Amino acid sequence: MKTTALLFDFDGTLLNTNELIVQTFMQIFDEKFPGKYSTQDCLQFIGPSLKQTFDEITPGETDLMIAKYKEWNAANHDALVTSYDAVLETLEELHAMGIKLAIVSTKSSEGLARGLNVLKAAHLFEVIVGADDVEHVKPHPEPVLLALEKLGVSKEQAIMIGDNSHDIEGGKNAGVRTAGVAWSVKGVDYLNRYEPTYMLHHMRDLLDIVKGE
Repeated sequence: MKTTALLFDFDGTLLNTNELIVQTFMQIFDEKFPGKYSTQDCLQFIGPSLKQTFDEITPGETDLMIAKYKEWNAANHDALVTSYDAVLETLEELHAMGIKLAIVSTKSSEGLARGLNVLKAAHLFEVIVGADDVEHVKPHPEPVLLALEKLGVSKEQAIMIGDNSHDIEGGKNAGVRTAGVAWSVKGVDYLNRYEPTYMLHHMRDLLDIVKGE
């Protein structure tokens, strides 16, 4: 069946927020656990929701830690994020082709709005599903299924695209095709373990997939 909808993760997929995320965690954890976490250690926190991370690392203090994280992250957001090659142009081309675009992220709606403002792409997305829109975040299928429902498309018509295991597993659990992105900070080999349907080596590979059907 022809692809009519593309669902995107945000952080590390559409906008390079890896440095921002790692630096934010380093700031928060250096204050609470001086010297315990390295920048390499903090890579594991890219992908899961803040609640999942802080429930595990600082049980009983999750709300406080999320508040501290969001404060530092917001203050340093625009200075630390960078763009990936041809992301905006490709999104614009897909939108012009009539492909429905959605974001399915473990990030808060507030954080997504800030990132989309930097990317200048908010107008291209018909649906945005953030962590505060669902009870269960990826890899649970709920966010992907909610996006499909809001878009009015079937599972067979959609692809879930992301840079992390949560994105691939979440897409599979929802019954949609999946695509990993080779620019993931965790690398192609890591993503291939989760057997995505496609591996994008450049954002424009999506045009070939959609046009080639």
